[in-house]
Amino acid sequence: MQLQTITPCLWFATEAKEAADYYCSIFPDSRIAAVSHYGEAGYEVHHMRAGTVLAVEFTLAGQSFTALNAGPKFKFNEAISFQVMCETQQEIDYFWDALRCEEFANAEQCGWLKDKFGLSWQVIPKRALEMWADPDSAKTDRLMIAMLPMKKLDLAGLEKAYQQS
Repeated sequence: MQLQTITPCLWFATEAKEAADYYCSIFPDSRIAAVSHYGEAGYEVHHMRAGTVLAVEFTLAGQSFTALNAGPKFKFNEAISFQVMCETQQEIDYFWDALRCEEFANAEQCGWLKDKFGLSWQVIPKRALEMWADPDSAKTDRLMIAMLPMKKLDLAGLEKAYQQS
């Protein structure tokens, strides 16, 4: 596995391998590259049994990630999220349905959701980025008004609000 300059490392209590498998099942061009395990050394610090998965190197859609089992000390929060850029509503629906966790439905807004591990994702149509870049504030204001009440983004609804005259 060729490492990129910056690789996100996701901290899990004990679910690193489960999470990597889950994410690889959702995204094309994805695979587990390597799995390492804790040994006897350092138990007094990490408190993980020898043989427990330490880290998983994996690739999602060509992007390298590491998942680390390091105990329950830290939890994911909304300060970090991963953006999934989609071409079509069908792609938006696919990734939304695959990643979404009903347990965290109250956290959904404006294309944001949490998966079953509590990790935040933004499922976004690429076209929305083009619309947001428009210098016409009337168009982007309409876009904002249309987007704010949405949970899963509706590309046709966004486009309609943007094009409205």
